[in-house]
Amino acid sequence: MILNIAHISKSFGGDAVIKDASFFLNEREKAAVVGLNGAGKTTLLRIISGEMAPDTGSVSLSHGITTGYLHQNNDVDSDLTVREELTRVIQPVLDLEEKLNVLRDRMKTASEEELKKYYEEYDRSLAEYEQCDGYSARSRVNGILNGLGFTEDETKRRISELSGGQRTRVFLGRLLLEKPDLILLDEPTNHLDLNSIEWLESYLSSYTGAALIVSHDRYFLDRIVTKVIDIDRGNVESFGGNYTFYAEKKELIRNAALKAYLNQQQEIRHQEEVITKLKSFNREKSIKRAESREKMLDKIDRLEKPTEEKSDMDLFFSQSEESGNDVLKAEHLSKSFDGETLFSDLSFELKRGEHVAIIGDNGTGKTTILKILNGLLEPDSGTVTLGSHVLTAYFDQEHQVLHMEKTLFEELQDTWPELNNTQVRSVLAAFLFTGDDVFKNIRDLSGGERGRVSLAKLMLSKANFLILDEPTNHLDIVSKEVLENAIRSFTGTVLYVSHDRYFINRTATRIMDLTGKKLLNYIGNYDYYLEKKKDVEACHLPGRENTVQPSAEKESSAKVSWKTSKQLQALERKHRNDLEKCEKTIHSLEENLKKIEAGFSLPENQRNAAKLEELQKQKEAAEKELSVLYDEWESLASEGEG
Repeated sequence: MILNIAHISKSFGGDAVIKDASFFLNEREKAAVVGLNGAGKTTLLRIISGEMAPDTGSVSLSHGITTGYLHQNNDVDSDLTVREELTRVIQPVLDLEEKLNVLRDRMKTASEEELKKYYEEYDRSLAEYEQCDGYSARSRVNGILNGLGFTEDETKRRISELSGGQRTRVFLGRLLLEKPDLILLDEPTNHLDLNSIEWLESYLSSYTGAALIVSHDRYFLDRIVTKVIDIDRGNVESFGGNYTFYAEKKELIRNAALKAYLNQQQEIRHQEEVITKLKSFNREKSIKRAESREKMLDKIDRLEKPTEEKSDMDLFFSQSEESGNDVLKAEHLSKSFDGETLFSDLSFELKRGEHVAIIGDNGTGKTTILKILNGLLEPDSGTVTLGSHVLTAYFDQEHQVLHMEKTLFEELQDTWPELNNTQVRSVLAAFLFTGDDVFKNIRDLSGGERGRVSLAKLMLSKANFLILDEPTNHLDIVSKEVLENAIRSFTGTVLYVSHDRYFINRTATRIMDLTGKKLLNYIGNYDYYLEKKKDVEACHLPGRENTVQPSAEKESSAKVSWKTSKQLQALERKHRNDLEKCEKTIHSLEENLKKIEAGFSLPENQRNAAKLEELQKQKEAAEKELSVLYDEWESLASEGEG
């Protein structure tokens, strides 16, 4: 065991962020810390690092253990270049290397007595050099610089000239070179492109130390961690397995708790009805039985209703009208900035119902494509044509479509004046803005809050073609899942740019990879893209002659994509119809059950034993049928979430 957390608690202003938390971490173990924004994940890392003291409890590290901590905002300010800053980490190894060189030179001219002394010192220094893996020290620096996405020119820039994101990458690189026994990482994938994230996954998977990671990147966590520490309303619980296993397990636990709560509520209602009924008989015997049942009811340890996290933000997309089958056609698009070509001769089409992700390295032009499609930028060449009845809505990662001087209330009401005050407040409440929050200025909101406002506007637009630029930025995991489910159930067309591979995997029916200044097409989700990436790149990237598909092949590809999309839509429609049919039957049976239960109270039935017996049989039959239907509904609902 490398780390032991024993009964730690932490409160701020009377609010308990962490309550009596206990867990441990073994050597080489990789664990995630997950929870909603503000749940206390960073607080937990700060307590473990020693930056913050817990109110109660203890943090124990094994003797001699070294730790390193990557904050979300790391202040690395230096006049050194990027390469010089990372090389500083291996300076002791370089000093040893220099010492060995000096000793070798001295031994060439040393006397016999001096030679023995130099040999002994050389052997000791060489053993230390080899123990530090000195032979590969320089290559480790190069490997980390390349892996974190620094170009050769960037490695020569002074750190004082870098952006905040670039400085964080320098700090991360320095931390990885130091190789502490326990590394604490707070959002390590921020500011990294897909290639760098994949490199970091590989690096951490083979890392000889232990790691505790806070991240909203679920795909990243799935590939690295074998334990998940969940912080939920101050309660801290440990789950074995990766993120997906944890999410499934937690959902099962929540469902079981909800089922137990509902069963108890049903039993309480039943007992209350029986008590009321017994009292209505107004007989001494029946009143005593009612009082006995009341005492039993008072002794029940009542369960709290589990909170449904996914209902925190209420998001769904609907269309005011359906578009034609041909949604968008882009032909021969090119764009350059300051003489540097981002992409050239890009052509692609979108069909109704497709959910398409554009991926690629930072700076390749993904956002530029979206801006061209929205008419915010003019292409240097090429055309964009929208199909019939296409209504677009745009989610901008920089939220430039929001008016910074307006309040949240004004932002919605000015755009949709037909909404009354109550309706505007209801929409904002669905996105977690209540009370006086609705009168905050947009400019005073955090990135996550602005994202929620943009999503609210997107929902109200009722567009049939959604164009989204990094929609999951600043969202916590639960909010990402809400957005995923909204997109998966949307029958319109979606085109988006994202670095969130888990999100892409769950929502994309097609992927376009912007690489080598061209778009490579993959008809499938992110896992399919990974499976086919090498083959497709080998076919299309070596020479320009291989990058141009014959028009027949393009047409075939589009048809396959359209066919796949239509099949998925058909399956989704069938599932929705089955779910609606089941819900209607349940509603009908519940109404019938109410009538049966009301029959017990009718005066003409009170003294009719045969009628009461018949009603009881009807009630039991209806409840039995309802129980089967509830199970069927749960099964259908679970399929819709899968």
